Amino acid sequence: MDNNPLKQYFRRPAVFITLPSRGKLYNADIVNMPENGELPVYPMTAIDEITIRTPDALFNGNAVADVIKSCIPNIKDPWQLTTSDLDAVLIGIRAAGGESTLDITTTCPGCSETNTYGVNLVNVLSTLKMADYDQLLEINDLKMKFKPMVYSEMNDAALSNFEIQKSFGEIEKIEDEKKKIAATQVAIKSITDITMQLIAKSIEYIQTPGGVVTDKNYIYDFLRNCDANMYEKIRDYNTTMKASTELQPLEIKCVGCSHEYKQPFTLNASDFFG
Repeated sequence: MDNNPLKQYFRRPAVFITLPSRGKLYNADIVNMPENGELPVYPMTAIDEITIRTPDALFNGNAVADVIKSCIPNIKDPWQLTTSDLDAVLIGIRAAGGESTLDITTTCPGCSETNTYGVNLVNVLSTLKMADYDQLLEINDLKMKFKPMVYSEMNDAALSNFEIQKSFGEIEKIEDEKKKIAATQVAIKSITDITMQLIAKSIEYIQTPGGVVTDKNYIYDFLRNCDANMYEKIRDYNTTMKASTELQPLEIKCVGCSHEYKQPFTLNASDFFG
């Protein structure tokens, strides 16, 4: 209600964030980017707090998308955010709520002691970056241009992987060894198929001497039918591109034995909203 006399007491932006992509990958239907490139982030409302505590909505990603639209109104379609931008957004929302650290639990490889450390998320935000997706992968007479995965694609993949992991749990209960081996092979093929689908979605186009192919069905069919060496080169290149945008391992010094080691560090919705 624009005429609400209490409007001056509504929440206000608490922090401003810059996306790793600088918004260059989005049109106005996805992100309405301010001229200065900084997105205002509002603290969560009481309704947002209830939303993120709805298990099913958090699991399927709907809760995260709804909270992003509430806290960062400039983001119109959270499902189209790249994964590195999504990390920045989640950090921004947490910081807007007055929480700039995230506790992680890690076990020292030197003395096996488990401790909890606070990670400064503001520092983490400054390390997020985009890969150079203008660089093409050339194999023989093919040139392939990749693009970053978006939240909807990664969420679908995560749900599929969850179902496959559940099936592995059921496989362990099979007593007949032949049936167990057969079921395991089916599950492994499913994982490979999901991986191929993800890679196909990560390829913007494949340029051949005869033209440019952008249809994801054709690209997926190509991945299924190219020789193993070519597929492995494509898969490994895609993995390298993704790794260049991922968070760097944390430098940990054990409080017990002073052993220094690197701890892999990732962010997901459950870290912030679980």
